Amino acid sequence: MRHTLVPILLLCVALVSVGVGVVAVIQRSRAELVQQFARDRQAQLDEATRGVVEALEDVSEDLLFAGELLSQPGTSGEHRRELRALLEVIGQYKVIAAYDAAGVEQLRLVDRRADPVVAQGRFFPELGETARRALERPPGSITSSPPLGGGEGGWLRILATAIPAEEGRARGAVAVLVDTQSLFAPLRIITSESEARLLLIGAHGRASPASDAGLVSWYQRLEAEPGLVPTYASLAEKMRAGERGTLLFQEQEAERLGMGRAEAVAVFTSIPLKGGSHWSAATLVSTIALRSHERGLIMRLSLAALLVTVFLLAFGVYVFLAQRRAVALRESRRHADRLAHLHDKTQKILDNIPTGVLALTEQGRISAVNQVLRSRMPSSVVGAPLAAAFPQASEPVMTRLRELVEAATREARVRSLLGEPLALFGEEGQYSIHAVPLEARDPEVRALLVVEDLSNIRALETQLLRAEKFATVGVLAAGIAHEIGTPLGVVRGRAEYVLGKLGAAHPQAAGVGVIIEQIDRVSRTIRQLLDFSRLQPAAVSPVAIGPMIRDVSELLRLEAERRQVRIEWELPEGLPAIAADPDQLQQVLVNLTLNACDACGAGGRVRLSAAAPDGSSAGAWGFVTLTVEDDGCGIPPESLNQVFDPFFTTKKRGQGTGLGLTVVAHVVRNHGGRVELESEPGRGTRVTVLWPATGPMATEERHVI
Repeated sequence: MRHTLVPILLLCVALVSVGVGVVAVIQRSRAELVQQFARDRQAQLDEATRGVVEALEDVSEDLLFAGELLSQPGTSGEHRRELRALLEVIGQYKVIAAYDAAGVEQLRLVDRRADPVVAQGRFFPELGETARRALERPPGSITSSPPLGGGEGGWLRILATAIPAEEGRARGAVAVLVDTQSLFAPLRIITSESEARLLLIGAHGRASPASDAGLVSWYQRLEAEPGLVPTYASLAEKMRAGERGTLLFQEQEAERLGMGRAEAVAVFTSIPLKGGSHWSAATLVSTIALRSHERGLIMRLSLAALLVTVFLLAFGVYVFLAQRRAVALRESRRHADRLAHLHDKTQKILDNIPTGVLALTEQGRISAVNQVLRSRMPSSVVGAPLAAAFPQASEPVMTRLRELVEAATREARVRSLLGEPLALFGEEGQYSIHAVPLEARDPEVRALLVVEDLSNIRALETQLLRAEKFATVGVLAAGIAHEIGTPLGVVRGRAEYVLGKLGAAHPQAAGVGVIIEQIDRVSRTIRQLLDFSRLQPAAVSPVAIGPMIRDVSELLRLEAERRQVRIEWELPEGLPAIAADPDQLQQVLVNLTLNACDACGAGGRVRLSAAAPDGSSAGAWGFVTLTVEDDGCGIPPESLNQVFDPFFTTKKRGQGTGLGLTVVAHVVRNHGGRVELESEPGRGTRVTVLWPATGPMATEERHVI
């Protein structure tokens, strides 16, 4: 009991301490909360005044537009119709008038929907006065009148601007009587809360009708009694100066302004007009709600701490009562955890070994499959017969598997099929199958069928044999070059000397020529062997594939004509350059094209083509596809896997060395590409080379042989 409750009591004390600390932190950070509150209000005010600024800019643009209309050639009637359309489209405009450079009125239009006081001309003198003041300022500046009285409730203002002439001086002015109530509507949204008050000061320093009545009253008393509300006086001064910022009103001054018994936050900003004048807007918000929220948060935290403490005490009692039962359950749980651990460990081992394992019941049904086989079998094999695991296998194959399992179970020893060619999953592969019998204690797992896929091992063995052939070729090439190359050069030189002495008409000249030709053939074979064995990393550079294919076609044209074979090529526009050693790329194309010509009979056709990586004509990073295709005799299926082996050839004896495609494969791999071959006997062969592309070329390079 004592050992159980002590930690719980300590935790309760810690929770109480944390609660007290949180309350203290909230109280200490009240200034930070007020600052955050002010920043939020400043963001709201900035967002609202942004809409007002945009509305005032629209009025400025309308004035400039009206000035441009009056600047255009036309009669007075035409100008009147154009301004009438502007007046009727924008409902806030009540009167629009135009004046010459001397301030004499030239044109005046009154909105038909205007108040009778406006229509009777009460504010026409103020229109002219504002226009004359606008003529004294630079063209494009906006001049505002003081608030106008009357039935519109003080929302009417006159805005005017000078019309610029070609030499930069004003040649007239345009003035418009505007109902600004809708322009400042966004400011009313931010004062919808009961604690918020708005103060809006116009360009002439007077409070707007949108302002709170109490704030307006104190604003008018500031000149006589500034000491009663010094922070408010400072706010008014900053607003008239066009500043932007935040002020904190203490509780006494806020209460005097009618904001309640709490501190108040004032945020203010300017609303500029073109030409330097400005309006100013401020919102004063009481922090009563913030203080109430703070008290509520403290109470909720305290209540939560109390509830947690009570809960922990109750939990401690429950732990004490359940402790005796837990002792009895702990030992059984330990055994269960150990069994579960062993089961999970066994399952993970089976799922992660690279060999497939399949468990069978006494009735021969599947009870479990590991991950290797599960990915290759239908999802519903558990509970099905053995044949359901290999739906693509033939009946003879399944008969052998069932007999293997039955023999292993009957004889109580492992039975195996080693390296058998079986078509278990559709395609034939090399597999070793082991049937492992288990003890008869669990009827759900009576035997295991272990499936080893040896296909990849066979492929690696084939690659190893090929690599050994390549190593043998390298050693052979070095020995031949050293032991045969020099004597052959001497023999050929002597034969040429003899041929020169005998002359072309001598009866033995033809025989000597045959000696020289055969020596040249042996020399070519040696050279190919050396090229193959000494292939070095390619010094790549951007190579334009189009000119290269055209040059190879021209190089082999006479050879093709001699064999009565036609060489064609197809090149799309915009092929990217490829990263290649030009000489080695030419060697690849020449070898592939000559092989294609050799495979064709008289009248045959060899086609060279190229394509961009994505199959379109647009260049992109990736591989460029080079294709050499013929309609010749083709390659037998049993020889397709040997064509790239050294010294393997399907040509007649004496017509090929069997090294051409071997060199091609080595060159392509040395450049980071790959070679693919498709062939059908009697219908031709297609060799596809995927060669790495470079970036797009600024200009296509020309490669000359």
